[in-house]
This record gives sequence, structure tokens and C-alpha cells, in this order.
Amino acid sequence: MAGILFIISAPSGSGKSTLVSELRKQVSGVDFAISWTTRAPRGSEENGREYHFTSREEFERMITEGVFLEYAEVFGNLYGTARLSLDDARTAGHDLILDIDVQGAAQVRAKLPEAVSVFVMPPNPRVLRTRLRNRSRAEGVENEEELFRRLREASKEIENYRDYGYILVNDILDRAVAQLEAIVLAERFYRNGETIAYRSRRVLEVAAACLQANSQERLKPVLEAFGIAGTSGQQELKFEEVSDDD
Repeated sequence: MAGILFIISAPSGSGKSTLVSELRKQVSGVDFAISWTTRAPRGSEENGREYHFTSREEFERMITEGVFLEYAEVFGNLYGTARLSLDDARTAGHDLILDIDVQGAAQVRAKLPEAVSVFVMPPNPRVLRTRLRNRSRAEGVENEEELFRRLREASKEIENYRDYGYILVNDILDRAVAQLEAIVLAERFYRNGETIAYRSRRVLEVAAACLQANSQERLKPVLEAFGIAGTSGQQELKFEEVSDDD
């Protein structure tokens, strides 16, 4: 039976790449679609491992030829997922994870409404800022203007959480990994009838708790922290607080 398509979206710095990496260590039969991008490699990134790096001219040629399942421009760079990734996973009977932004996710949902969508949130702007800064330092690049642009963009992305079936708040990594694993196993159980070998009832309960419909109380403080539950003035105040607290 063909595998399941999982869409994972999150603001930059929310830890979704780490979550996906940890999931694939623990759950077999999960492929990862390596995206194409026109941005330059960062730090220790290698072509074909984190991304397929290419020029804007080549990327635009690939768009014209219909290579991409989805593509979008983010922070001035183009990102896209090749259709071949999905074809290869289906041939192997594997699940496929797409690590894509909200624009790309909307495109995929329109084409493949059966896809399972998961949105990963940081617990608050302060934690997100710390993660973004630590990542920049690890890559040998520090740009405060870029950091705060990403913080502002994060709240806009988080507003799209209602479009996703599952919501994860990545405050404690081990717990978030366990929740993502539970979602994958539960979807395999419900869609393909696959047996859950270990504590099946608990796995299904964990996955159910992550459904958007069951996450409102857990999400309330996160949304308020990013100013989404309040007015635009409140949102600006939140970012002022973050920028002043080092």
C-alpha cells in the first residue's frame, strides 16, 4: 500500500528539522524530501544533504518544466519540492515527509487533500529568538536585523495554524518527538491498518491530543505570547519585550 504524505511546517528556528531527524531514527519506512533552493549553503550544509542548491535561473527553468510539486519564495530565496520525491516514496511504499513553509503546504493540500499536516510552534518569541541566535552563531553569521525579521514573520506564519490537522508545541524536544512519532503511527493505524506494537492505546491518545481540535487550551498561551490573540499593538509590544531582553 502506498505510504502517507506528511506535511511539516513551522517558523524558522522552531526545531522542525531536528524533530524530523529524530523521528526517522525511531520510525522505519519514512522518507524525507530534500528541497531545492536558490539560497547559498550555510555553515556545514552540503549539497544533496540538507538541500539541493541551485541557481535562480535553473530553479525557474525547473518551474517551467513542471518539476516541482510545490514551490515558494521565502526571504528572497526560492524553495521547492520535486514531484520525483513523492513518486519514489510511493514506489517504495514508504511514508514521505515534506518540510515546507505555509505557502508550499497550501499548494500541496490543494493538490493532495489526503496529506496529513502538522504545524510545529515554538513556545514563545523569547525561546524562538534564542534558537535563531544560537543557529546563526553556529553558522558563523550574526545578523540582528535578519533575526528580528524572522521573529516578525513567525507570528504571520503561526496565524496559519488553523489550516493544519495536528499542532505540536516544541518546548521539550523529547516530548515533541514522541508526539510526532505518535502521529505517524496513529495515521498508519487508521489509514493502513498497521499494528502499533508498543502501548497502542497510549500512542493513539497522544496523537489525538495533538489534533488541532483538541489543542486550544495548550495553544492559548503560545498564541498570546506571539500577539496573535490580541491586537496589532499588543503584537508589537511582544516583540519590543523580546528585543530589549538580552
